[in-house]
Amino acid sequence: MIRHNVYFWLDPALTAEQKTAFEGGLRSLFEIDVVKGGTYGKPAGTPVRAVTQNTFDYALVLEFESVDLHNAYQVHPDHDVFVKEFSPWFREVRVYDTQL
Repeated sequence: MIRHNVYFWLDPALTAEQKTAFEGGLRSLFEIDVVKGGTYGKPAGTPVRAVTQNTFDYALVLEFESVDLHNAYQVHPDHDVFVKEFSPWFREVRVYDTQL
């Protein structure tokens, strides 16, 4: 199992409507056939600690049964649509993939 964790820092000038559209784009990724499951969220209001990183705007977590299915997702046309539509809004993106 692969857990694909993606952290997004977005353009701070985005409107509430644009953020809602971005959330819809994140949800659309759950529908891609090779995705086993997923969720997204915003930083938690946990106490600030030296080891805590919570400056991101959104976190996306997707799960795949295998590396091959993860790799298929990366080139899937629906993933490409998401990237093309929303990447102009990204200030930074970080990806952390974990083998479970």
